[in-house]
Amino acid sequence: MNLTQPGILAEETKLARYLFFNLDSETDIQAALKALVISIDTENTVVGIGQSLVDLLGKEIEGLDTMAAQATSGIDILSTPSALWCWLRGTDRGELFHRSHRLESILAPAFTLSDVIDSFQFDRNRDLSGYEDGTENPEGEAAIETAIIQGSRPGIDGSSFVAVQQWLHDFEAFDAMTTKEQDDSIGRRIKDNEEFDEAPESAHVKRSAQESFEPEAFMLRRSMPWVEDQDGGLVFVSFGKSFEAFEAILNRMLGKDDGIRDALFTFTRPISGAYFWCPPVKDGKLDLSALGL
Repeated sequence: MNLTQPGILAEETKLARYLFFNLDSETDIQAALKALVISIDTENTVVGIGQSLVDLLGKEIEGLDTMAAQATSGIDILSTPSALWCWLRGTDRGELFHRSHRLESILAPAFTLSDVIDSFQFDRNRDLSGYEDGTENPEGEAAIETAIIQGSRPGIDGSSFVAVQQWLHDFEAFDAMTTKEQDDSIGRRIKDNEEFDEAPESAHVKRSAQESFEPEAFMLRRSMPWVEDQDGGLVFVSFGKSFEAFEAILNRMLGKDDGIRDALFTFTRPISGAYFWCPPVKDGKLDLSALGL
């Protein structure tokens, strides 16, 4: 779709950098956002707008919300909202570094950079656990139907919502598991990526099977691994035409419907979480008309 930020539907990203910005000066916001529109290449940068920024501009984006913090069964789902999110895509880490500095300069003093996560492609599409990630991602028209708002109004059509979480893996716990225990936690065999029926009900693929929900809970995932010093995990990035599918799957993972907690939580936990609205594009530039710009 020529109204959608191209990076959302792009099927491969080699390297990425995620930038999270908080509001700093209310007086310079519109000027900073207009400079952002002029400056970025929408092929390689995806922009998301947080609820706090929409509120400050006195506008409303139907469906946008703030991710709710939750605590259940010993699991904390953190809410760490930001005003603005930029997903920088590329193939050269140095170029991403310099591009992020330019963006920080463009957005100052209205926004201050609060967090940066560098990520990368591992063995084409594997999580650092070694298991393939996003195996059942929709493609082509199915991806558009899943992730992109259509039939609404100008300024909204072509946009998307995104849930972003940083997950921290406990590699000591994971490495202490047998291969069978690891396979049982995922519900796939690491040797061939095949699902197996005898996996326990707590297996991740059983908890999160998108077609098992009513209505079906399909998401367009663009997750990538991250590493910092000796820590690592997954930046979970999920696009949708609403947050309903993401929330349905997360609630089932937490065991809210039947008391069965997803086995993923035996070796990984989210350490951040935020929702954003990704505006459409017009003539190759971000279209912020829904925000009055």
